[in-house]
Amino acid sequence: MKKLKLSIVFATLLILLSTSSAFSQPSLFSSNKFVSSQHDTLLYRMLFPDYDTMRRYPLVVFLHGSGERGHDNEAQLKWGVMNFATDYNMKMHPAIVIAPQCPDTMRWSNFSNGLSQGDMKLLPAPSRPMNALIELIHETMKKFRVDSTRIYITGLSMGGYGTFDAIMRYPHLFAAAVPVCGGGDVSKAPQIAHIPMWIFTGAEDPAVTPVLSVKMAQALMQAGAHPGLTQYPETGHFSWIAAYSDAMMMEWLFRQHL
Repeated sequence: MKKLKLSIVFATLLILLSTSSAFSQPSLFSSNKFVSSQHDTLLYRMLFPDYDTMRRYPLVVFLHGSGERGHDNEAQLKWGVMNFATDYNMKMHPAIVIAPQCPDTMRWSNFSNGLSQGDMKLLPAPSRPMNALIELIHETMKKFRVDSTRIYITGLSMGGYGTFDAIMRYPHLFAAAVPVCGGGDVSKAPQIAHIPMWIFTGAEDPAVTPVLSVKMAQALMQAGAHPGLTQYPETGHFSWIAAYSDAMMMEWLFRQHL
């Protein structure tokens, strides 16, 4: 009986410790605010590596989905980005990570015809959050030791559309892109064919049809690119859970350079 009680106490302690670790993880990301030249405020979180002024670090830009919009500067940490903050990835792939939060009712991307259409077109002007984000990237490059040849962008759902939007507008800024369950203007494929890309989607996604990812991959291949395309079987909209847990994706991403 005594041994059973000790086992229960030990198990409870383990659960409490693991829970405490999970809740403390967001504290690895500093809380910040950026005001753009257009006077738009962009809240964001930033993860720093074991900072060493002797070297430069890659910069990862992470764009959340529509459900994490707001003004709490916390919801954007809910999905995906925490995978960059694991002990293993911070040891093997030290990087500066920016996770901005899109304000309510706004979007990262600015496409015509609605986001569910396969013939959407990139509109001339970026969205206000995207404009602020690009300014933030350039400010981060000035303030910190960023390796300008290793700037990566990734995002899920609304952030997947935003990832395509960003690389189509600024095709020479990013060294690689990982759009997850998103879509974009396939007519722009020739302009982004030089960017290493790994596209992820769920085969049974009811929110963002996987056809958008497949069409983009096909357009890129027709333009001479060699994108990765992973379509998870029996997976709906939450394809990002597998995508950001994929060790091969992480290894691939941090190998890319301009």
